[in-house]
Amino acid sequence: MRSSFMGLEIAKRGMFTQQSALYTTGNNISNANTPGYTRQRVNFQSTEPYPSLGVNAPTIPGQMGTGVEAGSVQRIRDSFLDVQYRSENNKMGYWETRAEALKKMEEIMNEPSDTGLSATMDQFWQSLQDLAVNPTNSGARAVVRERGIAVANTFQYLSTSLKSVQSDLKNELDISVREINSIANQLNNINKQIASIEPNGYLPNDLYDERDVLLDKLSSLANVKVSYDKSGGNSLDIAEGSVTVEIVDDNGNSLGTLVDGKAQTVSEVSVQYNNDNGLVESVKIGNGDSINVLDFNSSGKISSLIDSYGYTYTENGKAVEVGLYPEMLDNLDKMAYSFAKEFNSVHSAGWSLSNFDENNNPTAHTNINFFSFGVNEAGEDQYLSDEDYKGAASLIQITTDIKESTNNIAASFAEQGQTAEVGNGSNAIKLAEVKNKTLNIDGTKTTIQEFYEGVIGGMAVDAQQAERLTANSNVLRDSVEQRRQSVSAVSLDEEMTNMIQFQHAYNAAAKMISLQDELLDTIINNMGI
Repeated sequence: MRSSFMGLEIAKRGMFTQQSALYTTGNNISNANTPGYTRQRVNFQSTEPYPSLGVNAPTIPGQMGTGVEAGSVQRIRDSFLDVQYRSENNKMGYWETRAEALKKMEEIMNEPSDTGLSATMDQFWQSLQDLAVNPTNSGARAVVRERGIAVANTFQYLSTSLKSVQSDLKNELDISVREINSIANQLNNINKQIASIEPNGYLPNDLYDERDVLLDKLSSLANVKVSYDKSGGNSLDIAEGSVTVEIVDDNGNSLGTLVDGKAQTVSEVSVQYNNDNGLVESVKIGNGDSINVLDFNSSGKISSLIDSYGYTYTENGKAVEVGLYPEMLDNLDKMAYSFAKEFNSVHSAGWSLSNFDENNNPTAHTNINFFSFGVNEAGEDQYLSDEDYKGAASLIQITTDIKESTNNIAASFAEQGQTAEVGNGSNAIKLAEVKNKTLNIDGTKTTIQEFYEGVIGGMAVDAQQAERLTANSNVLRDSVEQRRQSVSAVSLDEEMTNMIQFQHAYNAAAKMISLQDELLDTIINNMGI
Protein backbone atom coordinates (compact mmCIF):
# COMPACT_ATOMS: atom_id res chain seq x y z
CA MET A 1 0.00 0.00 0.00
CA ARG A 2 1.37 3.39 -0.93
CA SER A 3 2.29 5.92 1.75
CA SER A 4 -0.01 8.78 2.70
CA PHE A 5 3.03 11.07 2.41
CA MET A 6 3.77 10.05 -1.20
CA GLY A 7 2.28 13.26 -2.55
CA LEU A 8 4.52 15.34 -0.27
CA GLU A 9 7.61 13.48 -1.51
CA ILE A 10 6.65 13.97 -5.19
CA ALA A 11 6.07 17.70 -4.64
CA LYS A 12 9.30 18.03 -2.67
CA ARG A 13 11.28 16.38 -5.48
CA GLY A 14 9.63 18.70 -7.97
CA MET A 15 10.57 21.76 -5.92
CA PHE A 16 14.18 20.65 -5.48
CA THR A 17 14.59 19.81 -9.18
CA GLN A 18 13.03 23.07 -10.39
CA GLN A 19 15.21 24.88 -7.88
CA SER A 20 18.30 23.22 -9.37
CA ALA A 21 17.17 24.33 -12.82
CA LEU A 22 16.72 27.89 -11.54
CA TYR A 23 20.22 27.83 -10.04
CA THR A 24 21.65 26.62 -13.38
CA THR A 25 19.71 29.33 -15.22
CA GLY A 26 21.14 31.91 -12.82
CA ASN A 27 24.64 30.56 -13.49
CA ASN A 28 24.07 30.91 -17.24
CA ILE A 29 22.89 34.49 -16.86
CA SER A 30 25.86 35.36 -14.64
CA ASN A 31 28.30 33.99 -17.25
CA ALA A 32 26.58 35.51 -20.27
CA ASN A 33 29.72 37.57 -21.03
CA THR A 34 32.33 35.09 -19.82
CA PRO A 35 34.71 34.16 -22.70
CA GLY A 36 34.58 30.47 -23.53
CA TYR A 37 31.59 29.74 -21.30
CA THR A 38 29.11 27.16 -22.62
CA ARG A 39 25.53 27.38 -21.46
CA GLN A 40 24.33 24.52 -19.27
CA ARG A 41 21.04 22.76 -18.67
CA VAL A 42 19.64 20.39 -16.08
CA ASN A 43 18.63 17.04 -17.53
CA PHE A 44 15.31 16.14 -15.91
CA GLN A 45 14.50 12.49 -15.46
CA SER A 46 11.60 10.74 -13.74
CA THR A 47 12.31 8.76 -10.59
CA GLU A 48 11.59 5.04 -10.26
CA PRO A 49 7.83 4.39 -10.39
CA TYR A 50 5.80 2.75 -7.62
CA PRO A 51 5.52 -0.13 -7.07
CA SER A 52 8.71 -1.82 -8.20
CA LEU A 53 8.46 -5.36 -9.49
CA GLY A 54 8.56 -8.15 -6.91
CA VAL A 55 6.63 -11.05 -5.34
CA ASN A 56 5.22 -8.80 -2.64
CA ALA A 57 4.32 -5.96 -4.96
CA PRO A 58 0.83 -4.56 -4.13
CA THR A 59 -1.95 -5.09 -6.62
CA ILE A 60 -2.96 -1.72 -8.01
CA PRO A 61 -4.23 -0.65 -11.44
CA GLY A 62 -0.71 0.24 -12.62
CA GLN A 63 2.62 1.79 -11.69
CA MET A 64 2.46 5.35 -10.44
CA GLY A 65 5.06 8.05 -10.99
CA THR A 66 7.07 9.16 -7.99
CA GLY A 67 8.27 12.51 -9.27
CA VAL A 68 11.32 14.01 -10.98
CA GLU A 69 15.01 14.44 -10.23
CA ALA A 70 17.99 16.25 -11.79
CA GLY A 71 19.92 13.57 -13.63
CA SER A 72 22.91 15.75 -14.59
CA VAL A 73 23.96 19.29 -15.45
CA GLN A 74 25.19 19.16 -19.03
CA ARG A 75 26.85 21.63 -21.41
CA ILE A 76 25.03 22.43 -24.65
CA ARG A 77 27.77 22.04 -27.24
CA ASP A 78 28.14 20.63 -30.75
CA SER A 79 31.47 18.81 -31.06
CA PHE A 80 31.25 18.80 -34.86
CA LEU A 81 31.27 22.61 -34.89
CA ASP A 82 34.31 22.53 -32.62
CA VAL A 83 36.16 20.40 -35.18
CA GLN A 84 35.12 22.75 -37.99
CA TYR A 85 36.15 25.85 -36.05
CA ARG A 86 39.58 24.45 -35.20
CA SER A 87 40.15 23.47 -38.81
CA GLU A 88 39.40 27.00 -40.03
CA ASN A 89 41.32 28.53 -37.12
CA ASN A 90 44.32 26.43 -38.14
CA LYS A 91 44.24 27.84 -41.69
CA MET A 92 43.72 31.32 -40.30
CA GLY A 93 46.79 30.95 -38.08
CA TYR A 94 48.94 30.02 -41.10
CA TRP A 95 47.80 32.68 -43.55
CA GLU A 96 47.54 35.49 -41.03
CA THR A 97 51.14 34.91 -39.92
CA ARG A 98 52.34 34.68 -43.53
CA ALA A 99 50.50 37.86 -44.50
CA GLU A 100 52.09 39.71 -41.58
CA ALA A 101 55.59 38.52 -42.56
CA LEU A 102 55.06 39.62 -46.16
CA LYS A 103 53.64 42.96 -45.02
CA LYS A 104 56.85 43.66 -43.12
CA MET A 105 58.88 42.65 -46.17
CA GLU A 106 56.89 45.00 -48.41
CA GLU A 107 57.46 47.84 -45.96
CA ILE A 108 61.21 47.26 -46.11
CA MET A 109 61.45 46.90 -49.89
CA ASN A 110 59.20 49.99 -50.25
CA GLU A 111 58.50 49.55 -53.96
CA PRO A 112 57.42 51.45 -55.93
CA SER A 113 58.55 54.64 -54.20
CA ASP A 114 60.93 57.58 -54.51
CA THR A 115 63.28 56.15 -51.89
CA GLY A 116 63.46 52.46 -52.83
CA LEU A 117 66.32 50.61 -54.50
CA SER A 118 64.83 51.06 -57.97
CA ALA A 119 64.66 54.86 -57.64
CA THR A 120 68.16 55.00 -56.11
CA MET A 121 69.62 53.02 -59.02
CA ASP A 122 67.76 55.19 -61.54
CA GLN A 123 69.42 58.24 -59.99
CA PHE A 124 72.78 56.46 -60.26
CA TRP A 125 72.24 55.70 -63.96
CA GLN A 126 71.20 59.31 -64.54
CA SER A 127 74.36 60.62 -62.85
CA LEU A 128 76.45 58.50 -65.22
CA GLN A 129 74.65 59.95 -68.22
CA ASP A 130 75.31 63.44 -66.86
CA LEU A 131 78.97 62.53 -66.44
CA ALA A 132 79.14 61.35 -70.04
CA VAL A 133 78.20 64.89 -71.17
CA ASN A 134 81.02 66.51 -69.17
CA PRO A 135 83.47 63.79 -68.07
CA THR A 136 86.04 66.20 -66.61
CA ASN A 137 83.56 68.04 -64.39
CA SER A 138 84.47 67.45 -60.74
CA GLY A 139 80.89 68.13 -59.63
CA ALA A 140 79.48 65.48 -61.99
CA ARG A 141 82.10 63.01 -60.74
CA ALA A 142 81.23 63.76 -57.11
CA VAL A 143 77.55 63.12 -57.87
CA VAL A 144 78.42 59.73 -59.42
CA ARG A 145 80.39 58.78 -56.32
CA GLU A 146 77.61 59.87 -53.96
CA ARG A 147 74.98 58.08 -56.04
CA GLY A 148 77.16 54.96 -55.99
CA ILE A 149 77.43 55.20 -52.22
CA ALA A 150 73.63 55.59 -52.04
CA VAL A 151 73.14 52.42 -54.12
CA ALA A 152 75.52 50.46 -51.88
CA ASN A 153 73.90 51.85 -48.73
CA THR A 154 70.43 50.94 -50.02
CA PHE A 155 71.54 47.37 -50.69
CA GLN A 156 73.03 47.22 -47.19
CA TYR A 157 69.92 48.73 -45.61
CA LEU A 158 67.58 46.26 -47.33
CA SER A 159 69.75 43.29 -46.38
CA THR A 160 70.21 44.43 -42.77
CA SER A 161 66.51 45.24 -42.32
CA LEU A 162 65.40 41.91 -43.77
CA LYS A 163 67.82 40.05 -41.50
CA SER A 164 66.49 42.01 -38.51
CA VAL A 165 62.89 41.02 -39.27
CA GLN A 166 64.06 37.46 -39.93
CA SER A 167 65.62 37.45 -36.46
CA ASP A 168 62.31 38.68 -35.03
CA LEU A 169 60.55 35.82 -36.79
CA LYS A 170 62.93 33.35 -35.16
CA ASN A 171 62.14 34.83 -31.74
CA GLU A 172 58.42 34.63 -32.51
CA LEU A 173 58.86 31.00 -33.59
CA ASP A 174 60.60 30.15 -30.31
CA ILE A 175 57.87 31.94 -28.34
CA SER A 176 55.14 30.10 -30.26
CA VAL A 177 56.83 26.76 -29.56
CA ARG A 178 56.94 27.63 -25.86
CA GLU A 179 53.26 28.59 -26.08
CA ILE A 180 52.41 25.17 -27.55
CA ASN A 181 54.27 23.47 -24.70
CA SER A 182 52.59 25.69 -22.11
CA ILE A 183 49.13 24.88 -23.51
CA ALA A 184 50.02 21.18 -23.58
CA ASN A 185 50.99 21.24 -19.90
CA GLN A 186 47.80 23.12 -19.00
CA LEU A 187 45.74 20.54 -20.88
CA ASN A 188 47.50 17.74 -19.06
CA ASN A 189 46.77 19.36 -15.68
CA ILE A 190 43.10 19.69 -16.62
CA ASN A 191 43.09 16.04 -17.70
CA LYS A 192 44.29 15.05 -14.24
CA GLN A 193 41.55 17.09 -12.57
CA ILE A 194 38.86 15.68 -14.86
CA ALA A 195 40.10 12.12 -14.27
CA SER A 196 39.66 12.62 -10.53
CA ILE A 197 36.14 14.07 -10.80
CA GLU A 198 34.34 12.07 -13.50
CA PRO A 199 34.61 8.63 -11.84
CA ASN A 200 32.49 10.06 -8.98
CA GLY A 201 29.57 10.60 -11.33
CA TYR A 202 30.01 14.36 -11.81
CA LEU A 203 30.43 16.45 -14.95
CA PRO A 204 33.21 19.08 -14.57
CA ASN A 205 31.64 21.48 -17.07
CA ASP A 206 33.85 24.45 -16.15
CA LEU A 207 36.97 22.34 -16.74
CA TYR A 208 35.54 21.26 -20.09
CA ASP A 209 35.10 24.92 -21.05
CA GLU A 210 38.61 25.80 -19.96
CA ARG A 211 39.99 22.86 -21.95
CA ASP A 212 38.07 23.83 -25.11
CA VAL A 213 39.45 27.37 -24.94
CA LEU A 214 42.99 25.95 -24.79
CA LEU A 215 42.29 23.59 -27.69
CA ASP A 216 41.02 26.52 -29.77
CA LYS A 217 44.26 28.42 -29.08
CA LEU A 218 46.34 25.35 -29.86
CA SER A 219 44.58 24.84 -33.20
CA SER A 220 45.89 28.17 -34.48
CA LEU A 221 49.48 27.15 -33.73
CA ALA A 222 49.52 23.68 -35.26
CA ASN A 223 47.24 21.19 -36.97
CA VAL A 224 45.97 18.96 -34.15
CA LYS A 225 43.78 15.90 -33.86
CA VAL A 226 41.73 15.61 -30.65
CA SER A 227 40.41 12.35 -29.19
CA TYR A 228 38.99 11.41 -25.80
CA ASP A 229 39.65 8.60 -23.32
CA LYS A 230 36.96 7.59 -20.79
CA SER A 231 37.82 8.00 -17.11
CA GLY A 232 36.10 4.78 -15.98
CA GLY A 233 34.65 4.26 -12.52
CA ASN A 234 31.13 5.63 -12.11
CA SER A 235 31.53 8.11 -14.97
CA LEU A 236 28.33 9.18 -16.68
CA ASP A 237 27.78 8.14 -20.26
CA ILE A 238 27.92 11.78 -21.35
CA ALA A 239 31.23 12.42 -19.52
CA GLU A 240 33.86 13.49 -22.07
CA GLY A 241 36.92 11.97 -20.43
CA SER A 242 40.56 12.99 -20.78
CA VAL A 243 41.76 14.52 -24.02
CA THR A 244 44.57 13.20 -26.21
CA VAL A 245 46.11 15.68 -28.63
CA GLU A 246 48.21 14.65 -31.64
CA ILE A 247 50.03 16.93 -34.05
CA VAL A 248 49.16 15.78 -37.56
CA ASP A 249 50.24 16.75 -41.06
CA ASP A 250 47.95 18.17 -43.71
CA ASN A 251 46.92 14.64 -44.71
CA GLY A 252 45.88 13.75 -41.16
CA ASN A 253 48.88 11.50 -40.48
CA SER A 254 50.16 11.69 -36.91
CA LEU A 255 53.54 13.36 -36.42
CA GLY A 256 53.57 12.76 -32.67
CA THR A 257 51.42 12.80 -29.54
CA LEU A 258 51.54 16.13 -27.74
CA VAL A 259 49.23 15.26 -24.82
CA ASP A 260 48.48 11.65 -23.85
CA GLY A 261 45.16 11.62 -22.00
CA LYS A 262 45.39 8.00 -20.97
CA ALA A 263 48.95 8.15 -19.59
CA GLN A 264 48.52 11.80 -18.52
CA THR A 265 51.89 12.82 -19.98
CA VAL A 266 53.15 15.65 -22.21
CA SER A 267 55.66 15.46 -25.07
CA GLU A 268 57.01 18.97 -25.60
CA VAL A 269 57.84 20.37 -29.04
CA SER A 270 61.32 21.66 -29.90
CA VAL A 271 62.87 23.13 -33.04
CA GLN A 272 66.41 22.31 -34.18
CA TYR A 273 68.42 24.87 -36.16
CA ASN A 274 71.23 24.26 -38.63
CA ASN A 275 74.65 25.12 -37.18
CA ASP A 276 75.93 26.64 -40.44
CA ASN A 277 73.13 28.91 -41.63
CA GLY A 278 70.93 29.08 -38.54
CA LEU A 279 67.77 28.04 -40.40
CA VAL A 280 65.27 25.45 -39.17
CA GLU A 281 66.44 21.91 -39.86
CA SER A 282 64.01 19.66 -37.99
CA VAL A 283 61.22 19.54 -35.41
CA LYS A 284 61.09 17.14 -32.49
CA ILE A 285 58.09 16.08 -30.38
CA GLY A 286 59.09 14.71 -26.99
CA ASN A 287 61.69 11.94 -27.10
CA GLY A 288 60.67 10.83 -30.56
CA ASP A 289 62.80 11.00 -33.68
CA SER A 290 63.51 14.39 -35.20
CA ILE A 291 61.05 15.16 -37.98
CA ASN A 292 62.69 16.47 -41.13
CA VAL A 293 61.40 19.97 -41.81
CA LEU A 294 60.12 18.85 -45.23
CA ASP A 295 57.93 16.24 -43.53
CA PHE A 296 56.61 18.65 -40.91
CA ASN A 297 53.86 19.97 -43.18
CA SER A 298 51.43 20.72 -40.36
CA SER A 299 49.68 23.98 -41.18
CA GLY A 300 49.30 26.62 -38.50
CA LYS A 301 51.28 29.52 -37.09
CA ILE A 302 54.36 27.37 -36.36
CA SER A 303 54.56 26.10 -39.92
CA SER A 304 53.99 29.60 -41.31
CA LEU A 305 56.79 31.04 -39.17
CA ILE A 306 59.13 28.27 -40.36
CA ASP A 307 58.22 29.03 -43.99
CA SER A 308 58.80 32.75 -43.42
CA TYR A 309 61.96 32.56 -41.29
CA GLY A 310 63.43 29.84 -43.50
CA TYR A 311 64.45 26.22 -43.36
CA THR A 312 67.21 24.16 -44.86
CA TYR A 313 67.68 20.64 -46.17
CA THR A 314 70.39 18.77 -48.04
CA GLU A 315 69.96 17.85 -51.69
CA ASN A 316 72.71 16.14 -53.70
CA GLY A 317 75.17 16.92 -50.92
CA LYS A 318 74.38 20.65 -51.03
CA ALA A 319 72.46 22.68 -48.48
CA VAL A 320 69.30 24.23 -49.89
CA GLU A 321 67.80 27.28 -48.16
CA VAL A 322 64.06 27.86 -48.56
CA GLY A 323 61.70 30.47 -47.14
CA LEU A 324 60.34 33.95 -47.74
CA TYR A 325 63.22 35.84 -46.16
CA PRO A 326 66.13 33.57 -47.16
CA GLU A 327 64.94 33.66 -50.77
CA MET A 328 64.56 37.45 -50.77
CA LEU A 329 68.01 37.87 -49.20
CA ASP A 330 69.46 35.43 -51.73
CA ASN A 331 67.90 37.37 -54.61
CA LEU A 332 69.33 40.62 -53.26
CA ASP A 333 72.77 39.01 -52.94
CA LYS A 334 72.61 37.71 -56.52
CA MET A 335 71.49 41.09 -57.79
CA ALA A 336 74.15 43.03 -55.86
CA TYR A 337 76.91 40.62 -56.91
CA SER A 338 75.91 40.51 -60.59
CA PHE A 339 75.47 44.29 -60.70
CA ALA A 340 78.83 45.01 -59.04
CA LYS A 341 80.66 42.40 -61.11
CA GLU A 342 79.38 43.72 -64.46
CA PHE A 343 79.80 47.36 -63.44
CA ASN A 344 83.40 46.69 -62.35
CA SER A 345 84.08 44.87 -65.61
CA VAL A 346 83.02 47.88 -67.67
CA HIS A 347 84.60 50.40 -65.31
CA SER A 348 88.00 48.69 -65.18
CA ALA A 349 88.19 48.75 -68.99
CA GLY A 350 87.83 52.53 -69.02
CA TRP A 351 90.27 55.39 -68.47
CA SER A 352 90.09 57.63 -65.43
CA LEU A 353 91.62 61.11 -64.98
CA SER A 354 94.38 59.50 -62.93
CA ASN A 355 95.48 57.72 -66.14
CA PHE A 356 96.41 61.06 -67.70
CA ASP A 357 99.32 63.38 -66.87
CA GLU A 358 99.05 67.11 -66.26
CA ASN A 359 99.14 67.75 -69.99
CA ASN A 360 96.19 65.38 -70.49
CA ASN A 361 98.38 62.80 -72.17
CA PRO A 362 97.50 59.17 -71.38
CA THR A 363 99.89 57.28 -69.11
CA ALA A 364 99.88 53.60 -68.20
CA HIS A 365 96.35 52.20 -68.01
CA THR A 366 95.44 50.75 -64.60
CA ASN A 367 92.36 48.67 -63.84
CA ILE A 368 90.20 50.37 -61.20
CA ASN A 369 87.02 48.80 -59.80
CA PHE A 370 84.11 50.92 -58.66
CA PHE A 371 82.49 48.49 -56.19
CA SER A 372 83.95 46.00 -53.72
CA PHE A 373 82.61 43.77 -50.96
CA GLY A 374 84.35 45.12 -47.89
CA VAL A 375 88.03 45.40 -46.99
CA ASN A 376 90.41 43.03 -45.25
CA GLU A 377 92.56 43.73 -42.20
CA ALA A 378 95.20 45.30 -44.43
CA GLY A 379 92.68 47.78 -45.77
CA GLU A 380 92.54 46.13 -49.21
CA ASP A 381 89.30 45.76 -51.13
CA GLN A 382 87.76 42.28 -51.13
CA TYR A 383 85.75 40.56 -53.82
CA LEU A 384 83.43 37.57 -54.01
CA SER A 385 83.21 34.71 -56.52
CA ASP A 386 80.33 33.24 -58.50
CA GLU A 387 80.18 30.30 -56.09
CA ASP A 388 80.46 32.45 -52.97
CA TYR A 389 78.19 35.45 -53.52
CA LYS A 390 76.39 35.13 -50.17
CA GLY A 391 76.28 38.38 -48.26
CA ALA A 392 76.97 40.54 -51.31
CA ALA A 393 74.07 42.90 -50.57
CA SER A 394 75.23 43.53 -47.01
CA LEU A 395 78.90 43.95 -47.99
CA ILE A 396 78.75 46.02 -51.19
CA GLN A 397 80.47 49.42 -51.08
CA ILE A 398 82.54 51.65 -53.33
CA THR A 399 86.24 50.83 -53.52
CA THR A 400 88.97 52.62 -51.65
CA ASP A 401 90.22 54.18 -54.91
CA ILE A 402 86.84 55.80 -55.61
CA LYS A 403 86.52 56.96 -51.99
CA GLU A 404 89.93 58.63 -52.09
CA SER A 405 89.45 60.51 -55.36
CA THR A 406 86.72 61.04 -57.92
CA ASN A 407 89.54 61.23 -60.51
CA ASN A 408 89.60 57.43 -60.36
CA ILE A 409 86.13 57.22 -61.93
CA ALA A 410 86.74 55.84 -65.44
CA ALA A 411 84.57 57.96 -67.76
CA SER A 412 86.69 57.65 -70.90
CA PHE A 413 87.22 54.69 -73.19
CA ALA A 414 89.66 53.89 -75.96
CA GLU A 415 89.38 51.04 -78.46
CA GLN A 416 92.33 48.74 -79.04
CA GLY A 417 95.08 50.71 -80.84
CA GLN A 418 93.46 54.09 -80.22
CA THR A 419 94.69 56.84 -77.93
CA ALA A 420 92.58 57.66 -74.91
CA GLU A 421 91.28 61.19 -74.54
CA VAL A 422 90.36 63.07 -71.39
CA GLY A 423 87.14 64.53 -72.77
CA ASN A 424 85.86 61.22 -74.06
CA GLY A 425 82.84 60.18 -71.97
CA SER A 426 82.01 57.00 -73.86
CA ASN A 427 82.82 54.74 -70.92
CA ALA A 428 80.36 56.65 -68.72
CA ILE A 429 77.74 55.84 -71.35
CA LYS A 430 78.77 52.18 -71.23
CA LEU A 431 78.45 52.25 -67.46
CA ALA A 432 74.95 53.73 -67.71
CA GLU A 433 74.00 51.03 -70.22
CA VAL A 434 74.79 48.31 -67.65
CA LYS A 435 71.21 48.91 -66.51
CA ASN A 436 69.85 47.37 -69.71
CA LYS A 437 72.61 44.86 -70.35
CA THR A 438 71.57 41.21 -70.42
CA LEU A 439 73.28 39.26 -67.68
CA ASN A 440 73.21 35.68 -66.44
CA ILE A 441 71.60 35.95 -63.01
CA ASP A 442 70.74 32.69 -61.28
CA GLY A 443 70.91 30.84 -64.57
CA THR A 444 68.48 33.21 -66.30
CA LYS A 445 69.24 35.70 -69.05
CA THR A 446 67.87 38.98 -67.78
CA THR A 447 68.74 42.58 -66.97
CA ILE A 448 69.33 44.05 -63.54
CA GLN A 449 66.09 46.02 -63.81
CA GLU A 450 64.01 43.08 -65.03
CA PHE A 451 65.41 40.77 -62.34
CA TYR A 452 64.53 43.23 -59.59
CA GLU A 453 61.06 43.83 -61.02
CA GLY A 454 60.52 40.07 -61.05
CA VAL A 455 61.56 39.79 -57.41
CA ILE A 456 59.25 42.64 -56.35
CA GLY A 457 56.42 41.27 -58.50
CA GLY A 458 56.73 37.82 -56.96
CA MET A 459 56.66 39.33 -53.47
CA ALA A 460 53.55 41.34 -54.34
CA VAL A 461 51.75 38.26 -55.69
CA ASP A 462 52.61 36.27 -52.54
CA ALA A 463 51.40 39.11 -50.32
CA GLN A 464 48.17 39.46 -52.27
CA GLN A 465 47.52 35.72 -52.04
CA ALA A 466 48.23 35.69 -48.29
CA GLU A 467 45.89 38.62 -47.67
CA ARG A 468 43.14 37.06 -49.78
CA LEU A 469 43.36 33.67 -48.07
CA THR A 470 43.56 35.36 -44.66
CA ALA A 471 40.32 37.17 -45.44
CA ASN A 472 38.70 33.97 -46.72
CA SER A 473 39.80 31.97 -43.68
CA ASN A 474 38.57 34.71 -41.38
CA VAL A 475 35.12 34.70 -43.02
CA LEU A 476 34.85 30.91 -42.77
CA ARG A 477 36.06 30.86 -39.18
CA ASP A 478 33.64 33.61 -38.16
CA SER A 479 30.82 31.77 -39.91
CA VAL A 480 31.51 28.57 -37.96
CA GLU A 481 31.96 30.55 -34.74
CA GLN A 482 28.58 32.21 -35.29
CA ARG A 483 26.92 28.81 -35.68
CA ARG A 484 28.78 27.53 -32.64
CA GLN A 485 27.68 30.51 -30.57
CA SER A 486 24.09 30.00 -31.67
CA VAL A 487 24.27 26.56 -30.04
CA SER A 488 26.53 27.17 -27.02
CA ALA A 489 26.30 30.85 -26.13
CA VAL A 490 23.96 32.20 -23.48
CA SER A 491 20.82 33.87 -24.82
CA LEU A 492 19.38 36.16 -22.16
CA ASP A 493 15.93 36.01 -23.78
CA GLU A 494 15.97 32.22 -23.69
CA GLU A 495 17.26 32.13 -20.13
CA MET A 496 14.55 34.54 -18.97
CA THR A 497 11.93 32.33 -20.59
CA ASN A 498 13.40 29.28 -18.84
CA MET A 499 13.48 31.14 -15.55
CA ILE A 500 9.76 31.91 -15.78
CA GLN A 501 9.01 28.34 -16.77
CA PHE A 502 10.97 26.84 -13.85
CA GLN A 503 9.54 29.43 -11.45
CA HIS A 504 5.97 28.49 -12.34
CA ALA A 505 6.80 24.79 -11.96
CA TYR A 506 8.38 25.51 -8.56
CA ASN A 507 5.30 27.46 -7.44
CA ALA A 508 3.03 24.67 -8.64
CA ALA A 509 5.04 22.09 -6.69
CA ALA A 510 4.82 24.31 -3.60
CA LYS A 511 1.05 24.54 -4.11
CA MET A 512 0.92 20.75 -4.24
CA ILE A 513 2.58 20.63 -0.80
CA SER A 514 -0.05 23.04 0.54
CA LEU A 515 -2.76 20.81 -0.92
CA GLN A 516 -1.22 17.69 0.60
CA ASP A 517 -1.05 19.52 3.93
CA GLU A 518 -4.78 20.24 3.77
CA LEU A 519 -5.56 16.63 2.86
CA LEU A 520 -3.49 15.26 5.75
CA ASP A 521 -4.98 17.81 8.12
CA THR A 522 -8.47 16.59 7.19
CA ILE A 523 -7.47 12.96 7.70
CA ILE A 524 -5.63 13.46 10.95
CA ASN A 525 -7.62 16.16 12.70
CA ASN A 526 -11.14 16.00 11.25
CA MET A 527 -11.93 12.34 10.56
CA GLY A 528 -13.97 10.59 13.27
CA ILE A 529 -15.24 13.82 14.81
